[in-house]
Amino acid sequence: MTATLCRDCAHWDGRDVSRCADCGSAQLLKHPELSNLSIAHIDCDAFYASVEKRDNPSIRDKPVIVGHEGGRGVVLTACYIARKFGPRSAMPMFRALELCPHAVVVRPNMAKYKSVSNEIRALFLQATPLVEPLSLDEAYLDLSQEARRYDRPPAFLLVRLQRAIERRVGVTVTVGLSYNKFLAKLGSGQRKPRGFTVIGRAEAKSFLAKLPVDAIHGVGTATARRMVEAGLTTIADLQELPEEALVARFGKFGRRLARLVQGEDTRIVSPDRETKSVSTENTFARDLKAFEPLAAELKDLAEQLAVRLERSQLAGRTIVLKLKTGDFKNLTRQTRLAHPTRRAETILDAGLTLLRREVGTKTYRLIGIGIADVAPAAEADPPDLFG
Repeated sequence: MTATLCRDCAHWDGRDVSRCADCGSAQLLKHPELSNLSIAHIDCDAFYASVEKRDNPSIRDKPVIVGHEGGRGVVLTACYIARKFGPRSAMPMFRALELCPHAVVVRPNMAKYKSVSNEIRALFLQATPLVEPLSLDEAYLDLSQEARRYDRPPAFLLVRLQRAIERRVGVTVTVGLSYNKFLAKLGSGQRKPRGFTVIGRAEAKSFLAKLPVDAIHGVGTATARRMVEAGLTTIADLQELPEEALVARFGKFGRRLARLVQGEDTRIVSPDRETKSVSTENTFARDLKAFEPLAAELKDLAEQLAVRLERSQLAGRTIVLKLKTGDFKNLTRQTRLAHPTRRAETILDAGLTLLRREVGTKTYRLIGIGIADVAPAAEADPPDLFG
């Protein structure tokens, strides 16, 4: 039987109805598995921009970009009005302003965003102690029967949370509800802002089948391009391949890929997960050998890494360069800085020093840059007294 939940008043109805019997709303969630699904991913909608609009009503109806202008400044987030013109997170600010020259640019206030994030997390914890934050603006929640604090269906608790966050905190969130983390996170990426997507076991494979291959976590731009060039454009194409074929094409990642495309993910929601490192990488469509193209790739990755560090309010002291050769051998090189950093230029300078030592006779199919010895952002980049 299909259960129905009103998104406006959270009235639960065991029947399949077209309007809420309590408030008359047509904003309903309907799904046969609505009572049984318990893993959620909640993602704030354009979080930094939403907080700025909340605090400054004069820009509420304007395109807003949060980030640093000038030099190597990048977009931390763009509101949904601005996104219609093309700006996106991690895009160079000069490019974003070319696309949307009338945007209001707001310098980030990370202390404020952290405070708002803590308010939202406090509401999560009223529903369940099993909350796994991924960054300031997103988290997984385990609302299984043994974990949740109230004996009510998880979907009911999530609707109440969604409404409470908007009413008490002043920002909106989108919810994905499913039976594992992979599908829950995919769900929260649908129907933004203020969305709520339910993905059950019965339709998981068919839901995945219609999505493009780059919807899979871990499939970056270069890997997606390789897949498309091989005729693998949708997840349905990957679902048809046996695990051995995926491993042959994509190495160790192929094993995980084989499970994900079938809707399988055994990861648990881990509230005590400690961030030990942060990294980003890119696999090339064609192997690279010369220093200049490798350095250009590294520059882009360093800027992406700096955005992730700023959003997570983290820094690190050890810079790690990752390379994968054309014959699939992994190389890692690292250097330790005098102080923790989260600056793109500092990360890039250290990465380029490591890269110069490796460029020569080998060709490379992947490059990555990461940061370890993670520390709070407050400890990063102290002033150079003698510079």
